[in-house]
Amino acid sequence: MDLFSKAEESNRQSAQPLAARMRPKTLDQMVGQSHILAPGKLLRRLVSACRIQSLLFYGPPGTGKTTLARLIAAETKAAFRQINAVTSGIKELREALDWARDELSATGSRPILFIDEIHRFNRSQQDALLPDVESGTIALVGATTSNPFFAVNGALLSRSQVFELHPLEDDDLIALLNRAIRDPEVGLGRYSIQVDPHALQYCARIAEGDARRALNALEIAVLSSNRFPIVLTVELMQESMQKKVLQFDPSGDQHYDMASALIKSLRGSDADAALYWLARAIESGEEIRFLTRRLVIFASEDIGNADPQALNLAVSTMQACEFVGLPECQLNLSQAVIYLALAPKSNSATTAIMAARKEVQQGNIIPVPVHLRDGHYAGSKQLGHGIGYQYSHDAPDGIAAQDYLGVDRQFYQPIERGQEIDLARRYNEIRTKLKPQSELPNSQNAPNTRIENEK
Repeated sequence: MDLFSKAEESNRQSAQPLAARMRPKTLDQMVGQSHILAPGKLLRRLVSACRIQSLLFYGPPGTGKTTLARLIAAETKAAFRQINAVTSGIKELREALDWARDELSATGSRPILFIDEIHRFNRSQQDALLPDVESGTIALVGATTSNPFFAVNGALLSRSQVFELHPLEDDDLIALLNRAIRDPEVGLGRYSIQVDPHALQYCARIAEGDARRALNALEIAVLSSNRFPIVLTVELMQESMQKKVLQFDPSGDQHYDMASALIKSLRGSDADAALYWLARAIESGEEIRFLTRRLVIFASEDIGNADPQALNLAVSTMQACEFVGLPECQLNLSQAVIYLALAPKSNSATTAIMAARKEVQQGNIIPVPVHLRDGHYAGSKQLGHGIGYQYSHDAPDGIAAQDYLGVDRQFYQPIERGQEIDLARRYNEIRTKLKPQSELPNSQNAPNTRIENEK
């Protein structure tokens, strides 16, 4: 490299943001991701053995997906080419594949084709990769913030090893920030900086595992300070950190993950956790109708008759949200979420209908008993329809002792919680009257119709 080339390279490097300059040069310098990069872990073994096939890196922004792809290429001494699925079409993809074939023919070494945001490629574009992946022409490395099991074609997914990258821990981010402050070459070491440890702790916490965001905030804080020496305080970091834009994809896995967290927190009776996930959903732009539908379902699925008012409240919340809209309907949602979280829980209505449907699906079709059949049309009496039916209102307590199914089945299994305690008592009393004890099966003969709630 001549003098002019060195100067050009130095100028290009100095123009890069701090996050780009602080990218590690070796795998040992990589911060975090020890679950896949620690000695003995699968990805580390693959790199050490130069056995890179097709890899998919899945994780939130700022966790090192692109950096890791470049480090793997450097460690394995493989030719490297990067394209972005957002800005590249089938033409650019074919050019990259042609380059890979030429590289393999010329050197005998399989090149690495890195595709950032690979989930943004459509099905035909992803399918175009299959022949070269299967033939070993390329070592494909794809990066995505979306769950690849939802976003990547099954054929390509089955030929790739998936590695999930986790958000960095606060201690990892603080170590990275300290390294950036001390490093005089690519970091900020040429500046005189006095550091309040609480400022770095604040930065790491607000960055939420995103190294790029933490380093960008640090660089803004240092370069915008008009004091000398620079005093890195919590206040300065607060001014330098922009509000994080929450990612939201109505068809992506984060959408379903947050909905799952909300429902499971409600089911677990943790009102504070449920409120947090509700707030996350609202701030992310979640559709309010989706939230209210989930609350209406939950009221019957997980509370049921332990508190019948829960369904009324959920339906009222749905109607109120339609009438009021955001931002005020967040108050309706908050009220409903708190109530549903603290209500007694029962899934007996859920297991009851599932057990009854399972009976039908298994082919146990029970004919309607003759005395329950319609007897209002001409000729019905000749068939015996309706004969022997006892009108319930004629009984002193409104319950006529007769058979309504023809066989003995118990689908409803009341739970001793909330108002269902009273329903359970009444259910057992009525069942005893409808089915005399001599006709009720004992515990050994009774069919086990209750099934596990898989939700």
